[in-house]
Amino acid sequence: MADDTKNDDPQGEPRGFRRNLTNYGDREFALYLRRSFAQSTGLSKSLMNRPIVGIAQTGSDFNNCHRNVPELVEAVKRGVLAAGGLPLAFPTVSLGEVFLSPTSLLFRNLMSVDTEEMVRAQPMDAVVLIGGCDKTVPAQLMGAASADLPAIQLVTGPMVAMPFRGERLGACTDCRRFWAKYRAGEVSDEGIDTIEANLATTAGTCAVMGTASTMAAIAEALGMSLPDTAAIPAVHADRIRAAEATGARAVAMIGKGPRPSEIITPKSVENAMTVLLALGGSTNAIIHLTAIAGRRGIEISLARLNELSDRTPVLVDLKPTGQYYFADFHAAGGMQALLTELKDLLHLDCMTVTGQTLGERLATPPAWVDRGVIRSRAEPFDPVGGLVAVFGSLAPRGAILKRSAADPKLFEREGRAVVFSSLEDLAARIDDPDLDVTPDDFMVLQNAGPLSASGMPEAGYLPIPKKLAQAGVKDMVRISDARMSGTAYGTIVLHVSPDAASGGPLAFVRNGDRIRLSVRDRRIDLLVDEAELARRREGWQGPDVPARGYRRLYAQQVLQADQGCDFEFLRGV
Repeated sequence: MADDTKNDDPQGEPRGFRRNLTNYGDREFALYLRRSFAQSTGLSKSLMNRPIVGIAQTGSDFNNCHRNVPELVEAVKRGVLAAGGLPLAFPTVSLGEVFLSPTSLLFRNLMSVDTEEMVRAQPMDAVVLIGGCDKTVPAQLMGAASADLPAIQLVTGPMVAMPFRGERLGACTDCRRFWAKYRAGEVSDEGIDTIEANLATTAGTCAVMGTASTMAAIAEALGMSLPDTAAIPAVHADRIRAAEATGARAVAMIGKGPRPSEIITPKSVENAMTVLLALGGSTNAIIHLTAIAGRRGIEISLARLNELSDRTPVLVDLKPTGQYYFADFHAAGGMQALLTELKDLLHLDCMTVTGQTLGERLATPPAWVDRGVIRSRAEPFDPVGGLVAVFGSLAPRGAILKRSAADPKLFEREGRAVVFSSLEDLAARIDDPDLDVTPDDFMVLQNAGPLSASGMPEAGYLPIPKKLAQAGVKDMVRISDARMSGTAYGTIVLHVSPDAASGGPLAFVRNGDRIRLSVRDRRIDLLVDEAELARRREGWQGPDVPARGYRRLYAQQVLQADQGCDFEFLRGV
Protein backbone atom coordinates (compact mmCIF):
# COMPACT_ATOMS: atom_id res chain seq x y z
CA MET A 1 0.00 0.00 0.00
CA ALA A 2 1.27 3.49 -0.83
CA ASP A 3 3.20 5.17 1.97
CA ASP A 4 1.82 8.62 2.77
CA THR A 5 3.54 9.05 6.12
CA LYS A 6 5.52 11.91 4.57
CA ASN A 7 2.39 14.00 5.11
CA ASP A 8 2.45 13.43 8.89
CA ASP A 9 3.44 16.40 11.05
CA PRO A 10 7.04 16.82 12.32
CA GLN A 11 6.12 15.16 15.64
CA GLY A 12 4.86 12.12 13.78
CA GLU A 13 1.16 12.75 14.44
CA PRO A 14 -0.85 11.26 11.56
CA ARG A 15 -2.54 13.60 9.12
CA GLY A 16 -5.32 13.29 6.61
CA PHE A 17 -6.92 9.88 6.25
CA ARG A 18 -4.31 8.34 8.60
CA ARG A 19 -5.80 10.36 11.47
CA ASN A 20 -8.37 8.86 13.90
CA LEU A 21 -8.47 5.44 12.29
CA THR A 22 -11.44 3.19 12.95
CA ASN A 23 -10.38 0.53 15.43
CA TYR A 24 -10.42 -2.97 13.93
CA GLY A 25 -7.32 -4.08 15.81
CA ASP A 26 -5.29 -3.66 12.61
CA ARG A 27 -4.25 -0.08 11.73
CA GLU A 28 -3.07 -0.87 8.21
CA PHE A 29 -6.31 -2.67 7.42
CA ALA A 30 -8.26 0.28 8.80
CA LEU A 31 -6.40 2.68 6.52
CA TYR A 32 -6.75 0.35 3.52
CA LEU A 33 -10.51 0.07 4.11
CA ARG A 34 -10.93 3.81 4.68
CA ARG A 35 -9.09 4.70 1.49
CA SER A 36 -11.03 2.16 -0.54
CA PHE A 37 -14.31 3.65 0.64
CA ALA A 38 -13.03 7.18 0.06
CA GLN A 39 -12.24 6.24 -3.52
CA SER A 40 -15.94 5.48 -4.03
CA THR A 41 -16.53 9.24 -3.72
CA GLY A 42 -14.38 9.88 -6.78
CA LEU A 43 -11.36 11.36 -4.99
CA SER A 44 -8.02 11.05 -6.73
CA LYS A 45 -5.11 9.48 -4.87
CA SER A 46 -3.22 12.77 -4.90
CA LEU A 47 -6.10 14.51 -3.12
CA MET A 48 -6.44 11.64 -0.69
CA ASN A 49 -2.85 12.20 0.41
CA ARG A 50 -3.49 15.81 1.41
CA PRO A 51 -4.18 17.06 4.95
CA ILE A 52 -7.91 17.39 5.60
CA VAL A 53 -9.94 20.44 6.58
CA GLY A 54 -13.34 19.51 7.94
CA ILE A 55 -16.19 21.94 7.27
CA ALA A 56 -19.03 21.90 9.80
CA GLN A 57 -22.04 22.28 7.55
CA THR A 58 -25.10 23.70 9.32
CA GLY A 59 -27.43 24.39 6.42
CA SER A 60 -31.03 23.43 7.21
CA ASP A 61 -34.46 24.16 5.80
CA PHE A 62 -35.41 24.87 9.43
CA ASN A 63 -32.78 27.62 9.70
CA ASN A 64 -33.41 30.61 7.45
CA CYS A 65 -30.32 32.37 8.82
CA HIS A 66 -28.21 29.68 7.13
CA ARG A 67 -29.74 29.99 3.67
CA ASN A 68 -26.34 30.90 2.24
CA VAL A 69 -24.41 28.07 3.93
CA PRO A 70 -24.18 25.88 0.77
CA GLU A 71 -22.58 28.79 -1.08
CA LEU A 72 -20.15 29.41 1.77
CA VAL A 73 -19.20 25.72 1.91
CA GLU A 74 -18.23 25.80 -1.76
CA ALA A 75 -16.15 28.94 -1.25
CA VAL A 76 -14.36 27.41 1.76
CA LYS A 77 -13.62 24.34 -0.35
CA ARG A 78 -12.02 26.52 -3.03
CA GLY A 79 -9.79 28.13 -0.44
CA VAL A 80 -8.77 24.79 1.05
CA LEU A 81 -8.00 23.22 -2.33
CA ALA A 82 -5.99 26.23 -3.51
CA ALA A 83 -3.91 26.09 -0.32
CA GLY A 84 -3.12 22.39 -0.74
CA GLY A 85 -5.66 20.76 1.56
CA LEU A 86 -8.58 18.41 1.06
CA PRO A 87 -11.95 19.90 2.17
CA LEU A 88 -14.56 17.50 3.53
CA ALA A 89 -17.89 18.93 4.70
CA PHE A 90 -19.93 17.18 7.38
CA PRO A 91 -23.36 17.96 8.85
CA THR A 92 -24.11 18.79 12.45
CA VAL A 93 -27.16 19.86 14.39
CA SER A 94 -28.42 23.25 13.17
CA LEU A 95 -30.42 25.54 15.44
CA GLY A 96 -32.92 27.88 13.79
CA GLU A 97 -33.92 30.31 16.53
CA VAL A 98 -37.62 30.64 15.73
CA PHE A 99 -38.16 27.07 14.54
CA LEU A 100 -37.47 25.22 17.83
CA SER A 101 -39.74 24.37 20.73
CA PRO A 102 -39.63 25.28 23.51
CA THR A 103 -36.44 27.30 22.85
CA SER A 104 -33.14 26.98 21.01
CA LEU A 105 -31.03 27.33 24.18
CA LEU A 106 -32.27 23.91 25.25
CA PHE A 107 -30.41 22.41 22.27
CA ARG A 108 -27.26 24.56 22.24
CA ASN A 109 -25.37 22.08 24.41
CA LEU A 110 -26.53 19.20 22.20
CA MET A 111 -25.12 20.96 19.14
CA SER A 112 -21.87 21.64 20.98
CA VAL A 113 -21.51 17.94 21.83
CA ASP A 114 -22.27 16.98 18.22
CA THR A 115 -19.65 19.44 16.96
CA GLU A 116 -16.99 18.40 19.49
CA GLU A 117 -17.41 14.68 18.96
CA MET A 118 -17.48 14.84 15.16
CA VAL A 119 -14.34 16.99 15.18
CA ARG A 120 -12.65 14.50 17.52
CA ALA A 121 -13.79 11.33 15.77
CA GLN A 122 -13.37 12.08 12.07
CA PRO A 123 -10.04 12.34 10.24
CA MET A 124 -9.54 16.10 10.01
CA ASP A 125 -6.48 18.20 10.74
CA ALA A 126 -8.32 21.52 11.09
CA VAL A 127 -11.95 22.58 10.99
CA VAL A 128 -13.95 25.50 9.63
CA LEU A 129 -17.11 26.17 11.63
CA ILE A 130 -19.90 27.75 9.59
CA GLY A 131 -22.70 29.18 11.70
CA GLY A 132 -24.73 32.30 12.21
CA CYS A 133 -28.04 31.95 13.98
CA ASP A 134 -28.04 32.84 17.68
CA LYS A 135 -27.08 29.55 19.35
CA THR A 136 -25.06 27.98 16.51
CA VAL A 137 -21.93 30.12 16.86
CA PRO A 138 -21.65 29.64 20.65
CA ALA A 139 -22.34 25.90 20.24
CA GLN A 140 -19.58 25.62 17.64
CA LEU A 141 -17.10 27.63 19.72
CA MET A 142 -17.91 25.52 22.79
CA GLY A 143 -17.31 22.33 20.82
CA ALA A 144 -14.11 23.67 19.26
CA ALA A 145 -12.80 24.84 22.64
CA SER A 146 -13.25 21.33 24.01
CA ALA A 147 -11.91 19.42 20.99
CA ASP A 148 -8.92 21.82 20.69
CA LEU A 149 -8.17 21.06 17.06
CA PRO A 150 -7.09 24.07 14.96
CA ALA A 151 -10.44 25.75 14.27
CA ILE A 152 -11.69 28.92 12.62
CA GLN A 153 -15.17 30.42 12.77
CA LEU A 154 -16.99 31.68 9.68
CA VAL A 155 -20.32 33.41 10.27
CA THR A 156 -23.10 33.62 7.69
CA GLY A 157 -23.40 37.39 8.00
CA PRO A 158 -26.34 39.71 8.71
CA MET A 159 -29.38 40.39 6.57
CA VAL A 160 -29.62 43.70 4.77
CA ALA A 161 -32.36 46.06 5.94
CA MET A 162 -34.51 46.96 2.93
CA PRO A 163 -36.39 50.19 2.12
CA PHE A 164 -40.08 50.15 3.00
CA ARG A 165 -42.46 53.10 2.83
CA GLY A 166 -39.92 55.76 3.67
CA GLU A 167 -37.85 53.77 6.18
CA ARG A 168 -35.75 50.62 6.34
CA LEU A 169 -36.96 47.42 7.93
CA GLY A 170 -34.81 44.64 9.32
CA ALA A 171 -35.42 41.78 11.70
CA CYS A 172 -35.97 41.84 14.51
CA THR A 173 -36.08 45.07 16.52
CA ASP A 174 -38.46 46.45 13.90
CA CYS A 175 -40.70 43.40 14.23
CA ARG A 176 -40.98 44.02 17.98
CA ARG A 177 -41.61 47.73 17.44
CA PHE A 178 -44.50 47.08 15.07
CA TRP A 179 -45.89 44.26 17.21
CA ALA A 180 -46.01 46.65 20.17
CA LYS A 181 -47.90 49.12 17.98
CA TYR A 182 -50.26 46.35 16.88
CA ARG A 183 -50.99 45.40 20.49
CA ALA A 184 -51.62 49.06 21.28
CA GLY A 185 -54.13 49.30 18.41
CA GLU A 186 -51.92 51.61 16.33
CA VAL A 187 -51.47 49.09 13.47
CA SER A 188 -54.30 47.17 11.80
CA ASP A 189 -54.51 43.45 11.03
CA GLU A 190 -53.79 44.20 7.38
CA GLY A 191 -50.90 46.45 8.35
CA ILE A 192 -49.20 43.87 10.52
CA ASP A 193 -49.51 41.29 7.70
CA THR A 194 -47.75 43.71 5.36
CA ILE A 195 -44.99 44.32 7.90
CA GLU A 196 -44.58 40.57 8.38
CA ALA A 197 -43.84 40.17 4.67
CA ASN A 198 -41.17 42.90 4.65
CA LEU A 199 -39.14 42.37 7.82
CA ALA A 200 -36.73 39.64 6.69
CA THR A 201 -36.16 39.62 2.94
CA THR A 202 -32.54 38.53 2.42
CA ALA A 203 -30.31 35.67 3.52
CA GLY A 204 -28.50 36.11 6.81
CA THR A 205 -28.98 36.66 10.51
CA CYS A 206 -30.98 39.43 12.20
CA ALA A 207 -29.97 42.80 10.82
CA VAL A 208 -29.56 44.51 14.20
CA MET A 209 -27.21 44.11 17.17
CA GLY A 210 -29.09 41.03 18.35
CA THR A 211 -27.53 37.84 19.64
CA ALA A 212 -26.35 36.60 16.23
CA SER A 213 -24.54 39.86 15.45
CA THR A 214 -23.17 40.06 18.98
CA MET A 215 -21.77 36.52 18.83
CA ALA A 216 -20.23 37.19 15.41
CA ALA A 217 -18.42 40.19 16.89
CA ILE A 218 -17.41 38.21 19.98
CA ALA A 219 -15.98 35.39 17.84
CA GLU A 220 -13.76 37.93 16.11
CA ALA A 221 -12.88 39.72 19.37
CA LEU A 222 -11.80 36.37 20.86
CA GLY A 223 -9.53 35.88 17.85
CA MET A 224 -11.43 32.88 16.43
CA SER A 225 -12.35 34.39 13.05
CA LEU A 226 -10.55 36.39 10.38
CA PRO A 227 -10.28 40.16 10.84
CA ASP A 228 -13.25 42.28 9.75
CA THR A 229 -15.42 39.32 8.77
CA ALA A 230 -17.99 39.55 11.59
CA ALA A 231 -20.33 42.08 9.95
CA ILE A 232 -19.98 41.49 6.19
CA PRO A 233 -23.58 41.22 4.92
CA ALA A 234 -24.68 37.72 3.98
CA VAL A 235 -25.52 38.83 0.43
CA HIS A 236 -22.25 40.71 -0.21
CA ALA A 237 -19.60 39.20 -2.49
CA ASP A 238 -17.05 39.89 0.26
CA ARG A 239 -18.82 37.27 2.39
CA ILE A 240 -17.91 34.64 -0.22
CA ARG A 241 -14.36 35.93 -0.46
CA ALA A 242 -14.11 35.74 3.34
CA ALA A 243 -15.19 32.11 3.15
CA GLU A 244 -12.46 31.33 0.61
CA ALA A 245 -9.85 33.10 2.75
CA THR A 246 -11.07 31.18 5.81
CA GLY A 247 -10.53 27.89 4.01
CA ALA A 248 -7.02 28.88 3.01
CA ARG A 249 -6.19 29.98 6.54
CA ALA A 250 -7.44 26.67 7.95
CA VAL A 251 -4.85 24.83 5.84
CA ALA A 252 -2.09 27.14 7.10
CA MET A 253 -3.05 26.31 10.71
CA ILE A 254 -2.49 22.57 10.26
CA GLY A 255 0.45 21.45 12.35
CA LYS A 256 1.20 25.03 13.38
CA GLY A 257 -1.94 26.27 15.09
CA PRO A 258 -2.86 28.26 16.94
CA ARG A 259 -5.36 25.97 18.62
CA PRO A 260 -8.43 27.23 20.52
CA SER A 261 -6.57 26.68 23.81
CA GLU A 262 -3.99 29.24 22.65
CA ILE A 263 -6.66 31.73 21.55
CA ILE A 264 -9.42 31.42 24.17
CA THR A 265 -7.62 32.62 27.29
CA PRO A 266 -8.62 34.73 30.31
CA LYS A 267 -7.27 37.80 28.53
CA SER A 268 -9.09 37.20 25.23
CA VAL A 269 -12.32 36.47 27.11
CA GLU A 270 -11.97 39.83 28.83
CA ASN A 271 -11.39 41.44 25.44
CA ALA A 272 -14.62 39.87 24.21
CA MET A 273 -16.49 41.20 27.26
CA THR A 274 -15.17 44.69 26.55
CA VAL A 275 -16.35 44.50 22.94
CA LEU A 276 -19.75 43.21 24.08
CA LEU A 277 -20.14 46.23 26.36
CA ALA A 278 -18.96 48.75 23.74
CA LEU A 279 -21.47 47.38 21.24
CA GLY A 280 -24.40 47.48 23.65
CA GLY A 281 -24.70 43.83 22.66
CA SER A 282 -27.16 41.10 23.55
CA THR A 283 -27.68 39.95 27.13
CA ASN A 284 -27.60 36.38 25.77
CA ALA A 285 -23.94 36.85 24.92
CA ILE A 286 -22.83 36.83 28.55
CA ILE A 287 -24.38 33.36 28.97
CA HIS A 288 -22.72 32.09 25.79
CA LEU A 289 -19.33 33.65 26.50
CA THR A 290 -19.43 32.17 30.00
CA ALA A 291 -20.10 28.73 28.51
CA ILE A 292 -17.33 29.06 25.91
CA ALA A 293 -14.83 30.21 28.52
CA GLY A 294 -15.95 27.47 30.90
CA ARG A 295 -14.93 24.83 28.36
CA ARG A 296 -11.34 26.02 28.83
CA GLY A 297 -11.70 26.21 32.63
CA ILE A 298 -12.01 30.02 32.60
CA GLU A 299 -14.47 31.59 35.04
CA ILE A 300 -16.37 34.79 34.24
CA SER A 301 -17.26 36.97 37.21
CA LEU A 302 -20.36 39.16 36.98
CA ALA A 303 -18.65 41.50 39.44
CA ARG A 304 -15.82 41.84 36.92
CA LEU A 305 -18.42 42.49 34.21
CA ASN A 306 -19.58 45.49 36.25
CA GLU A 307 -16.01 46.78 36.58
CA LEU A 308 -15.50 46.52 32.82
CA SER A 309 -18.90 48.09 32.14
CA ASP A 310 -18.08 51.13 34.24
CA ARG A 311 -14.95 51.83 32.19
CA THR A 312 -16.17 50.83 28.72
CA PRO A 313 -18.28 53.32 26.73
CA VAL A 314 -20.93 52.40 24.17
CA LEU A 315 -19.41 53.48 20.87
CA VAL A 316 -21.86 52.25 18.23
CA ASP A 317 -25.34 53.47 17.32
CA LEU A 318 -27.01 50.19 16.36
CA LYS A 319 -30.55 48.96 16.92
CA PRO A 320 -32.13 48.09 19.30
CA THR A 321 -30.50 50.95 21.23
CA GLY A 322 -29.63 53.17 18.25
CA GLN A 323 -30.73 53.73 14.68
CA TYR A 324 -28.39 51.72 12.43
CA TYR A 325 -28.01 48.08 11.38
CA PHE A 326 -25.08 45.64 11.54
CA ALA A 327 -24.35 46.01 7.83
CA ASP A 328 -24.03 49.79 8.41
CA PHE A 329 -21.48 49.02 11.14
CA HIS A 330 -19.41 47.06 8.62
CA ALA A 331 -19.56 49.89 6.06
CA ALA A 332 -18.65 52.41 8.78
CA GLY A 333 -15.31 50.76 9.57
CA GLY A 334 -16.46 47.61 11.32
CA MET A 335 -14.54 45.70 13.94
CA GLN A 336 -11.19 47.24 12.98
CA ALA A 337 -12.52 50.70 13.79
CA LEU A 338 -14.16 49.60 17.05
CA LEU A 339 -11.14 47.62 18.28
CA THR A 340 -8.85 50.54 17.45
CA GLU A 341 -10.98 52.87 19.59
CA LEU A 342 -10.85 50.36 22.46
CA LYS A 343 -7.14 49.63 22.02
CA ASP A 344 -5.98 50.86 25.42
CA LEU A 345 -8.69 48.77 27.14
CA LEU A 346 -7.69 45.52 25.43
CA HIS A 347 -5.04 42.87 26.03
CA LEU A 348 -3.02 43.28 22.85
CA ASP A 349 -0.82 40.22 23.37
CA CYS A 350 -3.72 37.83 22.67
CA MET A 351 -3.18 35.38 19.82
CA THR A 352 -5.64 35.17 16.89
CA VAL A 353 -6.33 32.58 14.17
CA THR A 354 -4.18 34.60 11.77
CA GLY A 355 -1.08 33.78 13.81
CA GLN A 356 -0.78 37.47 14.73
CA THR A 357 -1.48 39.02 18.09
CA LEU A 358 -4.32 41.48 18.43
CA GLY A 359 -1.75 44.23 18.84
CA GLU A 360 -0.11 43.32 15.53
CA ARG A 361 -3.51 43.39 13.86
CA LEU A 362 -4.27 46.86 15.24
CA ALA A 363 -0.90 48.30 14.24
CA THR A 364 -2.62 49.48 11.04
CA PRO A 365 -5.43 51.98 11.69
CA PRO A 366 -8.73 51.68 9.80
CA ALA A 367 -8.77 53.37 6.42
CA TRP A 368 -12.01 55.21 7.15
CA VAL A 369 -14.53 55.51 9.98
CA ASP A 370 -18.07 56.87 9.83
CA ARG A 371 -18.37 58.70 13.15
CA GLY A 372 -22.14 58.79 12.82
CA VAL A 373 -22.13 55.03 13.42
CA ILE A 374 -18.90 54.39 15.37
CA ARG A 375 -18.00 57.16 17.79
CA SER A 376 -14.58 58.06 19.13
CA ARG A 377 -13.77 57.44 22.79
CA ALA A 378 -13.93 61.20 23.32
CA GLU A 379 -17.56 61.36 22.16
CA PRO A 380 -19.27 58.08 23.08
CA PHE A 381 -22.97 57.42 22.73
CA ASP A 382 -22.93 56.40 26.38
CA PRO A 383 -19.99 56.77 28.78
CA VAL A 384 -20.60 53.34 30.33
CA GLY A 385 -21.15 49.84 28.94
CA GLY A 386 -24.45 48.44 27.74
CA LEU A 387 -24.82 45.66 30.34
CA VAL A 388 -24.79 45.64 34.12
CA ALA A 389 -25.17 42.87 36.70
CA VAL A 390 -27.30 43.34 39.82
CA PHE A 391 -27.22 41.27 43.01
CA GLY A 392 -29.33 41.06 46.14
CA SER A 393 -31.84 39.02 48.07
CA LEU A 394 -33.86 38.36 44.90
CA ALA A 395 -30.77 37.35 42.87
CA PRO A 396 -28.00 36.10 45.18
CA ARG A 397 -25.91 34.92 42.23
CA GLY A 398 -26.77 37.84 40.02
CA ALA A 399 -29.06 39.02 37.25
CA ILE A 400 -28.47 41.04 34.09
CA LEU A 401 -29.94 44.36 32.91
CA LYS A 402 -29.26 45.84 29.48
CA ARG A 403 -29.11 49.43 30.62
CA SER A 404 -28.36 50.74 27.13
CA ALA A 405 -31.82 49.49 26.05
CA ALA A 406 -33.64 50.60 29.21
CA ASP A 407 -35.30 53.75 30.52
CA PRO A 408 -33.01 55.46 33.07
CA LYS A 409 -36.10 56.90 34.81
CA LEU A 410 -36.84 53.35 36.01
CA PHE A 411 -33.35 52.58 37.34
CA GLU A 412 -33.93 53.62 40.97
CA ARG A 413 -37.35 52.31 41.90
CA GLU A 414 -39.39 50.37 44.41
CA GLY A 415 -42.50 48.66 43.11
CA ARG A 416 -45.30 46.22 43.84
CA ALA A 417 -44.85 42.74 42.37
CA VAL A 418 -47.40 41.51 39.83
CA VAL A 419 -46.49 37.83 39.57
CA PHE A 420 -46.97 35.34 36.74
CA SER A 421 -46.16 31.82 37.88
CA SER A 422 -45.35 30.45 34.41
CA LEU A 423 -45.41 31.22 30.71
CA GLU A 424 -48.87 29.68 30.54
CA ASP A 425 -50.08 31.95 33.33
CA LEU A 426 -48.57 34.95 31.55
CA ALA A 427 -50.30 34.10 28.27
CA ALA A 428 -53.64 33.56 30.02
CA ARG A 429 -53.72 36.79 32.05
CA ILE A 430 -51.51 39.46 30.46
CA ASP A 431 -54.33 40.99 28.41
CA ASP A 432 -57.13 40.43 30.93
CA PRO A 433 -58.81 43.84 31.36
CA ASP A 434 -59.29 42.98 35.05
CA LEU A 435 -55.56 42.37 35.64
CA ASP A 436 -54.53 44.37 38.71
CA VAL A 437 -51.54 46.23 37.30
CA THR A 438 -50.32 49.83 37.04
CA PRO A 439 -47.35 51.37 35.18
CA ASP A 440 -45.46 51.66 38.49
CA ASP A 441 -45.66 47.93 39.28
CA PHE A 442 -42.87 45.40 38.71
CA MET A 443 -44.01 42.52 36.51
CA VAL A 444 -42.41 39.24 37.67
CA LEU A 445 -42.26 36.00 35.66
CA GLN A 446 -41.34 32.77 37.45
CA ASN A 447 -40.37 29.31 36.20
CA ALA A 448 -38.82 30.33 32.89
CA GLY A 449 -35.18 29.67 33.81
CA PRO A 450 -32.72 26.95 32.78
CA LEU A 451 -34.19 24.29 35.07
CA SER A 452 -37.79 25.00 34.08
CA ALA A 453 -39.69 22.84 31.60
CA SER A 454 -39.44 25.71 29.11
CA GLY A 455 -35.61 25.68 29.14
CA MET A 456 -35.03 29.45 29.58
CA PRO A 457 -36.73 30.92 26.50
CA GLU A 458 -36.56 34.52 25.33
CA ALA A 459 -39.67 35.31 27.34
CA GLY A 460 -38.15 37.95 29.62
CA TYR A 461 -39.45 40.63 27.27
CA LEU A 462 -42.85 40.49 28.97
CA PRO A 463 -45.37 42.38 26.86
CA ILE A 464 -46.88 45.52 28.31
CA PRO A 465 -50.41 44.55 29.38
CA LYS A 466 -52.77 45.53 26.58
CA LYS A 467 -54.80 47.93 28.67
CA LEU A 468 -51.60 49.80 29.63
CA ALA A 469 -50.18 49.67 26.08
CA GLN A 470 -53.40 51.18 24.75
CA ALA A 471 -53.07 53.92 27.36
CA GLY A 472 -49.62 54.79 26.00
CA VAL A 473 -47.32 52.96 28.44
CA LYS A 474 -44.09 52.03 26.62
CA ASP A 475 -41.93 50.54 29.38
CA MET A 476 -42.17 48.99 32.84
CA VAL A 477 -39.76 47.15 35.13
CA ARG A 478 -39.93 43.46 34.25
CA ILE A 479 -38.09 40.72 36.16
CA SER A 480 -37.59 37.03 35.35
CA ASP A 481 -35.24 34.07 35.25
CA ALA A 482 -35.74 33.95 31.46
CA ARG A 483 -33.69 35.44 28.65
CA MET A 484 -34.69 38.03 26.08
CA SER A 485 -33.79 38.47 22.44
CA GLY A 486 -30.86 40.73 21.75
CA THR A 487 -33.19 42.59 19.42
CA ALA A 488 -35.50 43.58 22.32
CA TYR A 489 -35.47 46.66 24.52
CA GLY A 490 -36.89 47.88 27.82
CA THR A 491 -36.11 47.98 31.55
CA ILE A 492 -35.87 44.23 31.93
CA VAL A 493 -33.99 42.29 34.61
CA LEU A 494 -33.05 38.85 33.29
CA HIS A 495 -31.22 35.63 34.19
CA VAL A 496 -32.16 35.86 37.89
CA SER A 497 -29.95 33.24 39.58
CA PRO A 498 -30.72 30.83 41.11
CA ASP A 499 -33.85 30.37 39.01
CA ALA A 500 -37.30 29.67 40.39
CA ALA A 501 -37.31 26.02 39.29
CA SER A 502 -34.25 25.33 41.44
CA GLY A 503 -35.82 26.94 44.49
CA GLY A 504 -34.21 30.35 44.22
CA PRO A 505 -35.82 33.35 45.93
CA LEU A 506 -37.69 34.23 42.73
CA ALA A 507 -39.89 31.16 43.30
CA PHE A 508 -41.30 32.69 46.49
CA VAL A 509 -42.30 36.15 45.28
CA ARG A 510 -46.02 36.75 45.72
CA ASN A 511 -48.44 39.35 44.38
CA GLY A 512 -48.15 42.56 46.35
CA ASP A 513 -44.59 41.99 47.60
CA ARG A 514 -42.32 45.00 47.36
CA ILE A 515 -39.13 44.84 45.26
CA ARG A 516 -36.39 47.46 45.17
CA LEU A 517 -34.19 47.97 42.07
CA SER A 518 -31.09 50.16 42.16
CA VAL A 519 -28.90 50.13 39.08
CA ARG A 520 -26.65 52.66 40.78
CA ASP A 521 -26.00 50.30 43.70
CA ARG A 522 -26.15 47.13 41.55
CA ARG A 523 -28.96 45.79 43.76
CA ILE A 524 -32.25 43.99 43.36
CA ASP A 525 -33.93 43.04 46.62
CA LEU A 526 -37.13 41.31 47.63
CA LEU A 527 -38.43 43.27 50.63
CA VAL A 528 -39.86 40.28 52.48
CA ASP A 529 -38.49 39.16 55.84
CA GLU A 530 -36.69 35.84 56.12
CA ALA A 531 -39.27 34.29 58.41
CA GLU A 532 -42.00 34.80 55.82
CA LEU A 533 -39.78 33.42 53.08
CA ALA A 534 -39.03 30.35 55.21
CA ARG A 535 -42.77 29.79 55.61
CA ARG A 536 -43.25 30.00 51.85
CA ARG A 537 -40.46 27.49 51.24
CA GLU A 538 -42.16 24.81 53.33
CA GLY A 539 -43.31 21.94 51.15
CA TRP A 540 -41.86 23.46 47.95
CA GLN A 541 -41.03 20.94 45.22
CA GLY A 542 -39.16 21.49 42.00
CA PRO A 543 -40.30 20.35 38.57
CA ASP A 544 -40.35 16.67 37.67
CA VAL A 545 -37.31 15.36 35.79
CA PRO A 546 -38.24 14.11 32.30
CA ALA A 547 -38.31 10.33 32.04
CA ARG A 548 -35.91 9.80 29.17
CA GLY A 549 -33.69 11.12 26.41
CA TYR A 550 -31.87 14.39 25.97
CA ARG A 551 -34.45 16.29 28.05
CA ARG A 552 -33.56 14.08 31.04
CA LEU A 553 -29.83 14.64 30.55
CA TYR A 554 -30.46 18.37 30.27
CA ALA A 555 -32.53 18.53 33.46
CA GLN A 556 -29.89 16.57 35.40
CA GLN A 557 -26.84 18.45 34.16
CA VAL A 558 -27.71 22.05 33.20
CA LEU A 559 -26.09 24.78 35.28
CA GLN A 560 -27.47 28.19 36.21
CA ALA A 561 -27.20 31.27 34.02
CA ASP A 562 -24.18 32.61 35.90
CA GLN A 563 -22.30 29.47 34.79
CA GLY A 564 -23.43 29.73 31.18
CA CYS A 565 -26.22 27.11 31.28
CA ASP A 566 -23.67 24.54 30.17
CA PHE A 567 -23.64 20.94 31.39
CA GLU A 568 -21.60 20.25 34.49
CA PHE A 569 -19.68 17.37 32.88
CA LEU A 570 -18.61 19.47 29.88
CA ARG A 571 -16.87 22.26 31.76
CA GLY A 572 -13.11 22.44 32.22
CA VAL A 573 -10.35 20.78 30.23
